Amino acid sequence: MSNDPMDMVIGASETSQRDTEAANKHLAAANEAFAAGDNPAGVAELRKACNTDPHHAEALFQLAYRLDLMGEEDEAVALYERVIEQAPPHLNALMNLAVLYEDRSEYGAAERCLRQVLETAPNHARARLFMKDVQASRTMIMEEQEDRDVLKKKALFDTPVTDFELSVRARTCLKKMNIRTLGDLLRITEAELMSYKNFGESSLIEIKQMLTSKNLRLGQGLEDAHRAARRQIMDQLKGTGKEAVLAKPVGDLQLSVRARKALQLLNIHTLGDLASRTEAELMGVKNFGATSLEEVKEKLTELGIGLRELDT
Repeated sequence: MSNDPMDMVIGASETSQRDTEAANKHLAAANEAFAAGDNPAGVAELRKACNTDPHHAEALFQLAYRLDLMGEEDEAVALYERVIEQAPPHLNALMNLAVLYEDRSEYGAAERCLRQVLETAPNHARARLFMKDVQASRTMIMEEQEDRDVLKKKALFDTPVTDFELSVRARTCLKKMNIRTLGDLLRITEAELMSYKNFGESSLIEIKQMLTSKNLRLGQGLEDAHRAARRQIMDQLKGTGKEAVLAKPVGDLQLSVRARKALQLLNIHTLGDLASRTEAELMGVKNFGATSLEEVKEKLTELGIGLRELDT
């Protein structure tokens, strides 16, 4: 049995014979029935018109319109969609379909219909006005979804690490590192974890597996940590006359080529960016060794600032 909505609505299929003359007679009979107030008879005549000519745009449109008034929304949508497949574009069908889509909160589909109207009739006042409403509704829905996503993410990141199935060794290490929540854990890198005393490879693998199961990874919250660190450093320097130092480019440090390349890889542009990083972060960059680290630390010390230190 066919699942085509048109088969269910009007008993027609793509292979049906077209009889436009007969369809026009049924359409005229439908109009007479509606004028006389006999809506059931009018709908029946429209179905006959669509059955005799499945591509009769006006008959399809009129039937869709009447069915929509009767509350048969699904059938109306199926008919309107058949109408707009034909050329030239049936503007009223597009407008009515856009309204139905908007009622269903299918804002993207509604917007596509309205764009097709405006491509044909750029000054269509109702389409232009309705387009603004649809876009505003779509934006509002997106913002509401983003707000919900933020709240869900915050709730997840506030989850204590003790809620996860980790070994005693891993839990003890995280506690000593002052990593209390999942958010704290995401703001740290593998290199930083491994830099802690007694934190071994097995604990790292265990933690990474736990995060992977939640589609998370170490370091994905680093930017938040860096922003917080920059604010903290700025607060510490207030009133010392050294605040402006943080805005200077790292190029002012006159570092070696190897050190400069490492900072470029980490997307570090200012001294404030650099001061928000830890030794372990820098050491995690390929070819950045102890010599480069000492070079960076010496240059920063001369300016009265240093690299970010992790709590131990």
